[in-house]
Amino acid sequence: MSRISAAAFSDTKPHYDLLDGLRGVAALTVVCFHLFEAYATSHLDQRINHGYLAVDFFFILSGFVVGYAYDDRWTKMTVREFLTRRLVRLQPMVVIGALIGAVMFYTQGCPVWDVSAVPVAMLLVATLMNAFMIPATPGAEIRGVGEMYPLNGPAWSLFFEYIGNVLYALFIRRLSTRALAVLVAAAGCGLAAFSVWGPLGDICVGFSLTGENIVGGSLRLLFAFPAGLLLSRVFRPVRVRGAFWIGTLAVVALASVPRIGGSEHLWMNGVYDALCAVVLFPLIVWIGASGKTTDRVTSRICKFLGDISYPLYMVHYPFIYLYYAWVKNENLTFGQSLPGAAALVAGSVALAWLCLRFYDEPVRRFLSKRLLRQ
Repeated sequence: MSRISAAAFSDTKPHYDLLDGLRGVAALTVVCFHLFEAYATSHLDQRINHGYLAVDFFFILSGFVVGYAYDDRWTKMTVREFLTRRLVRLQPMVVIGALIGAVMFYTQGCPVWDVSAVPVAMLLVATLMNAFMIPATPGAEIRGVGEMYPLNGPAWSLFFEYIGNVLYALFIRRLSTRALAVLVAAAGCGLAAFSVWGPLGDICVGFSLTGENIVGGSLRLLFAFPAGLLLSRVFRPVRVRGAFWIGTLAVVALASVPRIGGSEHLWMNGVYDALCAVVLFPLIVWIGASGKTTDRVTSRICKFLGDISYPLYMVHYPFIYLYYAWVKNENLTFGQSLPGAAALVAGSVALAWLCLRFYDEPVRRFLSKRLLRQ
């Protein structure tokens, strides 16, 4: 366990510091995965090929943390208070991500999307929609690539995160552990079936309001969030030495595996995705929750990675759009654009820390004092 943030609620429980650190590792993996979108023609040939699976890891972590933090509070906490707490925790970074995306929008022009053709009025509407988590339909979003949130693509997972929190508050928390296990098993079977026999051979879905994205994104949430909650209920630590480094290696390795089976055997990659999402990620969370930091360096690494993980996830993608446009406009190889890629990663980490320190924490303190019982 670790000390909590200065912006945390007054009754926040100590964190699982290793899980915080692993969340940061997964966030960095997502940034690198998105970088290589600039060089991929499809999911089949993208490097760090399975980086999209980090979202399933995030959902499991979220369910585990929510269960640990709130399952024993419902005798004195209302649904409204819980949802307000989650809104205070998550929404400030949603807003800043949308604003950064809007400010940078007209710098991201390339042959794939013509930003110069978008009127300022449409950009303002899109900014409000992104900031208030109102998803855009594929034919109406301003970038033209079908994203729910065209100013900051990864916000789609927050859309599902909010749905998970509402379902938890209204329904899932009331389930017995046995009933919850049945839900997790059924959703896991559904997710595995979609992954193996679905049209894509993967679960890189959820970011658009199309049929397969709605179904696949819902299945990802309906397995992973309740699975994390179930883990929090049945968790019993086991003795694991080097749990953080084992978990880090596992997350990076699983995300970096090349596409399996190619276009001829999509089901093979689907099996791999299902194995990671349904079996291996819950195991990694169990290991991470069991471990403890035993030295100052690892403790500081976990603390830093945990602190920046959510801000990093929410601020990096507008710069990915810019990087993508630069690569396409200049027809660059990865080697030629490596300095820019390194600057993007370092700059995103720095911006995430600045947003945390000077925006997210102060805003959450302000909102907590005014919206929540002290």
